[in-house]
Amino acid sequence: MNPLDLAELDAAGLADLPVLSIRQPWAWAILHAGKDVENRTRRSNYRGRFLIHAAMGCTFEEWYLAADSINRHRKAGCEPVPVLSRLLRGGIVGVATQVMCGNRFDSVWFSGPFGYALTDARPLPRLYPRKGRLGFFHLR
Repeated sequence: MNPLDLAELDAAGLADLPVLSIRQPWAWAILHAGKDVENRTRRSNYRGRFLIHAAMGCTFEEWYLAADSINRHRKAGCEPVPVLSRLLRGGIVGVATQVMCGNRFDSVWFSGPFGYALTDARPLPRLYPRKGRLGFFHLR
């Protein structure tokens, strides 16, 4: 990560938060469409704020299938999912709070086997380029 990017995140009080990589357009859905559960194969004991990293990888077929689902479930007044070429990828794009991890949710966004319940999701003003990793990781 560029030292200036890290300094900018530090100034905003975000640089020390854990980071979670999420494939697009699911990261976009958390930040813009009201997606309140992130589906995972593993439990997480973490609770609190974290940075959302938009993973670089996404095929057109993955985008198409996800966009169809997101567009059916997005919150009222939300724009449709942007085309793949317009989605930010390969860096930090937002922040959210994980409030719990479970294997049952009433949310339309839950498909399991585990879900991380999310609140207070908001996009950052720009992409902060960074390679992603599996699970929660730190920038420093």
